[in-house]
Amino acid sequence: MPAEHGHGHGHAINFDPTVSEPDSHEASPKHGRAFRIGIGGPVGSGKTALVAALCRALVDEIDLAVVTNDIYTTEDADFLRRAGVLDAERIEAVQTGACPHTAIRDDITANLDAVERLEERFPGLELVIIESGGDNLTAVFSRGLADSQVFVIDVAGGDKVPRKGGPGVTTADLLVINKIDIAHLVRADLTVMTSDAHRMRGELPVITQSLVDTPDAPEVAGWVRKQLA
Repeated sequence: MPAEHGHGHGHAINFDPTVSEPDSHEASPKHGRAFRIGIGGPVGSGKTALVAALCRALVDEIDLAVVTNDIYTTEDADFLRRAGVLDAERIEAVQTGACPHTAIRDDITANLDAVERLEERFPGLELVIIESGGDNLTAVFSRGLADSQVFVIDVAGGDKVPRKGGPGVTTADLLVINKIDIAHLVRADLTVMTSDAHRMRGELPVITQSLVDTPDAPEVAGWVRKQLA
């Protein structure tokens, strides 16, 4: 019979999935500056595609610009420029050099500097969309950087993702379940995903979408308009 370990494993540590990490930055006054919306979510969930869709939907009615975050490259900014969704001068790229979470929550200086450059370049700017580099379910924006946050997950991650919780899923101002057109291909139960998302989020809104079927992201664009109103 195998010898027993000389120490116990102890009790499991229970984490509250609705609690974010402490935010060391205070929300800045909104008057006299552009409204800032942060878009975060895991790698491959469709954040950049959503940013592009929002730019296309809103560019003729809202004076807007974009800040992207990548660890070592400017890939997301380059994608948006090639797509022609905004003038190239309206897209700023931040290279975080570390976990993307750091630059959107812990040390937000580089992102604030990018936002300020855009505001100086375009007086009267109304909206800046700040896209985080891909990160996990804990990636939330500091309120010192983003006034509202959208968190994007997709069906390819499996229908278990919403019930895994994490502050991104549970506390973001809007949760987007993306790529619903391929749910049947990856055997994700969309009914389970949406019901779990609503259960985890309470009254906070959830939108399901396919940018293949609705390339201008009308529901998310409508939510953005309400934030600005």
